[in-house]
Amino acid sequence: MTSSPAPPLSPIGWADAYRLRWKRQRLLWRAFRSRRALTALADRTAAIRPGQVLAVTTLRNEVLRLPWFLDYYRTLGVGHFLMVDNGSDDGSVEMLAAQPDVSLWQTGASYRDARFGLDWMTWLQIRHAHGHWCLMVDVDELLIYAHHDRRDLHALTGWLERQGRNCFGAHMLDLYPKGPVAAQTHAPGEDPLDILHWFDAAPYRAQRQQPLGNLWVQGGARERMFFADDPRRSPTLNKIPLIRWDRRYAYVNSCHSALPRQLNAVYGGPGDSAPSGVLLHTKFLPDIVSRSAEEKTRQQHFHTPADFDHYYDDLTASPDFWTPSSTRFTGWRQLHDLGLLSPGGWEEG
Repeated sequence: MTSSPAPPLSPIGWADAYRLRWKRQRLLWRAFRSRRALTALADRTAAIRPGQVLAVTTLRNEVLRLPWFLDYYRTLGVGHFLMVDNGSDDGSVEMLAAQPDVSLWQTGASYRDARFGLDWMTWLQIRHAHGHWCLMVDVDELLIYAHHDRRDLHALTGWLERQGRNCFGAHMLDLYPKGPVAAQTHAPGEDPLDILHWFDAAPYRAQRQQPLGNLWVQGGARERMFFADDPRRSPTLNKIPLIRWDRRYAYVNSCHSALPRQLNAVYGGPGDSAPSGVLLHTKFLPDIVSRSAEEKTRQQHFHTPADFDHYYDDLTASPDFWTPSSTRFTGWRQLHDLGLLSPGGWEEG
């Protein structure tokens, strides 16, 4: 087991509860206003059926990853994709507009000013996802969980409902190749796991923050490579990617945290016994080198983008993440043994 889980949610006073309630209302209002920034390019939401699992994401220039991403989640049981394109010019728009199970919107507005796309996605969830299990994932994230190779999201969410659970937490795990990232080859439609074989099994640390009660997990490969001198600035690795959505809900910081705060109680981080999965993070394909140079110029990620210029510079240099301590990925059972995911009592049926 790689670490001890964070403690459970602790009670808060009426003043904090009041402030969080108003925070949630402000976030929902922001999402409602953001609808004006979205132009529908292919609205097929009339085809959404009760009981379908939905996926929502924002993207820019992801034509390399999209074919595998769509096929992967279709196989896993996603029935419809709600997608926002933020100014792609690589063919992503044309490719997505031709997919019969994709509803596509486009915007040229600032990704950072829209809370890194959350305002746009929350509006689509309010409008189209109420009552559905909804998966919020980036195009470079592949969700796995116990028995995912035999049991799809309908089986998982049905079991969660029978357990009285309305959400599902996950640990984001950075995968990387052996050797400089730019030295690899990868084509659209290929499985990114064909070259991203490795990960850091440890260390990870988890804590809860108040008053939101949100989990904060850090550690792993990106911290080791880029934030060893200042680990508190390393990426947050916990997410709540799968929620039975209610139009009164709102994500606060990506899908790392949500309101109402009880949604954050679902997951305690690595080592927790509650049902959880892993988001395999396939960011470090060879295109990360050119993308990092572009994103450093665009300044659309992070609250203070200039503070992370060194991160983009290091990625542009095509680093080699691999060390003799790296662990070769073999599947969900391995991650269960490491404490990075938990069946939580769900047995294969």
